[in-house]
Amino acid sequence: MTTSAATRTWTIDPTHSIVEFAVKHFVVATVKGRFREIEGTLQVDEAHPENSSVSASIDVASVDTNAPDRDAHLRSDDFFNAEKYPKITFRSTRVERIDDTHFKLVGGLTIRDVIREVVLDGEYEGQVDDPWGNRRAAFTATTEISRKEFNVKWNELIETGGAVVGDKVKMTLEVEAIRQG
Repeated sequence: MTTSAATRTWTIDPTHSIVEFAVKHFVVATVKGRFREIEGTLQVDEAHPENSSVSASIDVASVDTNAPDRDAHLRSDDFFNAEKYPKITFRSTRVERIDDTHFKLVGGLTIRDVIREVVLDGEYEGQVDDPWGNRRAAFTATTEISRKEFNVKWNELIETGGAVVGDKVKMTLEVEAIRQG
């Protein structure tokens, strides 16, 4: 990445950002959840967005599916093993500009110490000045991953065929960032 004078640092506002996921349950239903704690930094070159980069991490223990027993199971070694692997991280390797508001963000996603390249389809939602003098920007990004590729393999087969938990996980990120300086 080439850094230019137009590159600005933005930090993710964890209070106004969310990482959500959806996965099939018993083949037909969809279970959704979220991670409540996210942090990260964006280096944004507004004149040349392809020179921008993102670094972010998610606190695995903050998983929330609105079912405490399921959340505890997700934190266990059957799924994320939050004790041994407390963070999910993402570091971009490139940004591909599609048009003025759409982009592809490519980078390494690390879950359980397994790194895989993922492509997020992103949309720039705009910027605004808040009442406290901060400049804020918003972005939405989506991707789909195979949880098995990250060694998140727990499952049980059901009598009628299929698995209790699907392999494909749809992820949606709604990120609000605050410009620094």
